[in-house]
Amino acid sequence: GAAVCEFFHRGLCTKGSDSGCVPGPGVRCPFRHVAGEKTVVCKHWLRGLCKKGDGCDFLHEYDATKMPECYFYSKFGECSNKDCPFLHIDATTSTVGCPWYDRGFCRHGPLCKYKHTRRVMCANYLVGFCPEGPKCKFM
Repeated sequence: GAAVCEFFHRGLCTKGSDSGCVPGPGVRCPFRHVAGEKTVVCKHWLRGLCKKGDGCDFLHEYDATKMPECYFYSKFGECSNKDCPFLHIDATTSTVGCPWYDRGFCRHGPLCKYKHTRRVMCANYLVGFCPEGPKCKFM
C-alpha cells in the first residue's frame, strides 16, 4: 500500500482520497488517509489472506505488542504451539476492567492484564458540548 499522508494525520490534507471527500474533479491524494490508530494486527494479513488492503481496520505490519488474541488459548485455556505469536490472555484476570483504559489511555495496550471495553462516545461531547451534561446516556 501507499505511505500514510502526514498532512491528513494532522488534519491538513486538501486533496482528499478515494475513501474520502474529493474537493475537485480528478484531484486525489496519492497517500493513504488512515483514521485513528490501528491497535491490533490483522489475523488475515498475517497469513497473506486479507482482501481489504488499505481499507482494512486492522494493522498490516508485524508488531508483537499488537497481536490478536490466540483463538485456542481463549477457547480452551491452553495452546500447544510453544512459538505461538498470538496473545495468551487469561480469562479470569481479564474480566476486571482497566481503570487507565476507562480514563482514556492504557500504556500496556493489548498486553494489559485487565479488560479493555470500548465505549461509544457522545457525538455532542465530541464536537464540544453535550446539553445533557452528567445525565448523558453515554457517561
